[in-house]
Amino acid sequence: MKHIYCISGFGADERVFSKLDFGENDVHFIPWIIPEKHESIVSYAQRMGKDIAHPNPVLIGLSFGGMMSIEIAKIIPVEKIILLSSVSTLHELPLYMKIAGGLHLNRLIPMKPYPILEPLENYNLGVKSPEQKKLVKEYRKTLNLQYSNWAIDQVVTWKNEEIPATVIHIHGTKDHIFPIRYIQKPDYIIRGGGHLISMNNAEEVSGILKKIL
Repeated sequence: MKHIYCISGFGADERVFSKLDFGENDVHFIPWIIPEKHESIVSYAQRMGKDIAHPNPVLIGLSFGGMMSIEIAKIIPVEKIILLSSVSTLHELPLYMKIAGGLHLNRLIPMKPYPILEPLENYNLGVKSPEQKKLVKEYRKTLNLQYSNWAIDQVVTWKNEEIPATVIHIHGTKDHIFPIRYIQKPDYIIRGGGHLISMNNAEEVSGILKKIL
C-alpha cells in the first residue's frame, strides 16, 4: 500500500478526484492555503509540504496542483509525481501564458471570476455535466482573491526548466488550458480528453493509475 497525496487544480478541492479509483492505496488530499504577501512558490511549497506525514509519498497533481507537486518534490523525497492535465516545465506553457508572464499582464487587472467569461471558462475546462457546472460555479464563489492573484502569477512566471525523473504525465488531446502540442513527453495520452480528465475520463485514468501504482 502506498501513501498518495493529491493536489487539486487552481482554486479547487478534493472533489475533482472523487471519481478516480486509487485501489487499496491510502489517499490524502492537500488543501490550498492562502499565500502570504509576496510569497515565493518555494516558500509556499514548503508550507504545503508540511501536510505530508509519510516518507517517499506518491504525489498526484491536477493542473496547477501538478506544478506545485513538482515544487514540493524539490524539497522532500518522493516516489513518483503523477501529473494530470498539467505541465512539467515552463517550456510546456502555452505562448499566451509566457507572454502574459513576461510582460506581467496578469497584474494589470484582478484575477477574479467574471460572470461574462464563465461560458468560455467552462469550455476551456472541458465542463460537460450539470454536476460539473455546479461544482465550478461553487469554486468561483469561494475563490479567495489573494490566492487567485498569487496563483495565476506563479503559473505564468514559473521557472522550472527540467522534467524530474520521477514524473509520469497523463494528458488529454483536447486540453484547452495546456494544449498537448506543447507537452514534451506525455507518458499516457487520453484521446478526446479535456482538462478535467480526472472526472470526464475517470475510468481510463483510474486504469492508468492502477498500472502505475
